[in-house]
Amino acid sequence: MNAFFMTARKTKLLVTSLLLSAALISTSCGDGADGRNITIPGVIGPTVTLVEDNVLISMVFENLQVQGGLRYNIPKYTHSYIELSPDFNSTGTLMAVSVSLKDVFDGGLQQLPPQTLPGGRALPGVVGGRLPAVAFSIPQFHNLGVYLGPKVFGLFVPTGSLGIGQSIATFRFYSSGTRTGNISLVGEDANGENSGVLLLLDMGDSVKKRLAKIANKYN
Repeated sequence: MNAFFMTARKTKLLVTSLLLSAALISTSCGDGADGRNITIPGVIGPTVTLVEDNVLISMVFENLQVQGGLRYNIPKYTHSYIELSPDFNSTGTLMAVSVSLKDVFDGGLQQLPPQTLPGGRALPGVVGGRLPAVAFSIPQFHNLGVYLGPKVFGLFVPTGSLGIGQSIATFRFYSSGTRTGNISLVGEDANGENSGVLLLLDMGDSVKKRLAKIANKYN
């Protein structure tokens, strides 16, 4: 077989693979938490709300059970925490991540060492692929990451396999009908680890001004 036909065959296989991946992802797109967000296998949400001067990111893990409520402090984020509790509407577990605007604006967190995704892959949609971050683990979740850059706030939550191999698929994320950032489904790395969900929220100048006014009300 000559080089032209070998190249054509490889191109056809690549296109077929991409179409299959697109079909897999499109079947998981549903109403979601906001009506336009992608639906994640085994996860309900995430949703993002503002409670006084705290950004609350919540999601339900349908295949995880805990017997009682558990709260964990987020390292370096003095006033922020992660809480796990049984979900009232399912047999799964509700994760609520409460991030204080006081930590975001006054915590000096942008001086933290820049980090990639767990396992070393670049953060999708981020110039340079790194952001100042803390990485930590709790008994139920290994390699959580909280990121804070000049224009973005991010949260990485590990999950089981998402069925997309080693791919990373990124989509727009909406909250209350407004686009507020991107959400990425992160497949396994080369070692078969570190699959999860990455939520990157807009923290541009206009958003910061609005949030700073809210934060000042509670200081």
